[in-house]
Amino acid sequence: MSEGARRRALVVRGGWEGHAPVEATELFIPSLVEAGFGVTVSEDLDVYTDAELMAATDLVVQCWSIGTMTPEQSAGLVSAVHAGTGFAGWHGGVVGTFGGSHDYLRMVGGLFLWHPEDFLEYEVTIEPGQAGHPIVAGLDDFTVTTEQYWMLTDSLNTVLARTTFTPEDGEHGRGPVDMPVVWTRGWGAGKIFFSAIGHRVADLEQPAVRTLTERGLVWAAR
Repeated sequence: MSEGARRRALVVRGGWEGHAPVEATELFIPSLVEAGFGVTVSEDLDVYTDAELMAATDLVVQCWSIGTMTPEQSAGLVSAVHAGTGFAGWHGGVVGTFGGSHDYLRMVGGLFLWHPEDFLEYEVTIEPGQAGHPIVAGLDDFTVTTEQYWMLTDSLNTVLARTTFTPEDGEHGRGPVDMPVVWTRGWGAGKIFFSAIGHRVADLEQPAVRTLTERGLVWAAR
């Protein structure tokens, strides 16, 4: 942990290596340190059962895709966030994992269902009513070429950015639908930030994506 830190961040990473959990999280650790966080890294989900550590943690940054949680791990994380620990992350490291933990999914506000087989170029539109939110303030709409996530999401989410998703021919019997890309939400005293973009490190390095992700991590912290 860095000296003189005002707040504590816990980076929890692992699971499916296809989402490059180490490389992706290493991209954001320097900006957390610069923002005044002492950063601890764990590659073991049992860290969520350490009640003393979790109570002292101001922000959890999670990148753990296609994983399973024990009831004790889930309860430790969910209760810590409810008590005020912030929680943040991106892509499958948040909504493509721990599908058997209903309390966890209710906390994060979404669940990944599907994406087209190929990468798509699509526009991310900043929600007009949220354009002044500190996570997206000053950002214009932008285009990415990566996986486009189809998700089930909670109506209690505050959507900061969205995209238009065009179902394949014959699906649902209707035209294009809006799909959230970036959201925040509350869970008890805790704040949550999520962005659907981040399949590759290169996606996270895109300037607009990197900016909103860095801001989102700090925003979610206690």
